[in-house]
Amino acid sequence: MSLQKLSGGVLRILTPLGPRYLRPSFAQRIYLLWIFRNFSTLPAKVLTSRQTRLIDAICAEHRFVATLGQDLLVLGTLEQRPSTVTGELLPRRPNASVSDGVAFGSNLQQRS
Repeated sequence: MSLQKLSGGVLRILTPLGPRYLRPSFAQRIYLLWIFRNFSTLPAKVLTSRQTRLIDAICAEHRFVATLGQDLLVLGTLEQRPSTVTGELLPRRPNASVSDGVAFGSNLQQRS
């Protein structure tokens, strides 16, 4: 099975728009088999910088494969999920149901 993947395997990338299939070169297929040797699906976060550069290079070549009912030999699946912004919150509009005249402690009278 791995010889067939070497000769014509594709890389599946899961995107928010659906899976995309890329046809890497022979040398790239060898390295992808090594990356996905233990797991068939990996999140993008676990890849090293070298592996990430390889995936970016494959994507930059625009060697997409149209599936159209073909049975493709998948070398591995990369989960590309949209990154969530942490630490930065989007500006929010004030709630219209909260009145602007709320004052805490300034209008209170002391009871004796």
